[in-house]
Amino acid sequence: MASPNFFSLAFFIAIFSFSSMDVSLAARRLQQLPPVPPMPTLPPLPALPTWPTTQPSLPNPATFPPLPSLPNLPNAPKVTLPPLPSLPFIPTFPTAIPSFPFLSPPPTLYSP
Repeated sequence: MASPNFFSLAFFIAIFSFSSMDVSLAARRLQQLPPVPPMPTLPPLPALPTWPTTQPSLPNPATFPPLPSLPNLPNAPKVTLPPLPSLPFIPTFPTAIPSFPFLSPPPTLYSP
């Protein structure tokens, strides 16, 4: 049972080694490039503003002006739907499998 596992392991190692050949060639080309010029220096970032140390107080709900009242809406008329039409007759399929008569096997030509 170990030989199929060994062959599958060898197969995956071969696949990974062939796929990494292109990667290694690309890395070699990158190493043979001339050196990259240095990155320009960025100016220093501005300092973050300081946050207040206390929370502001919330307004008192008793000092709010009263909310306006909702206007009266007219009553909607009562909707009646027409009766549904009668559904056509849907035939039913039999759920029991019909039994087949037992057929005997053909006679043998040779006897043991």
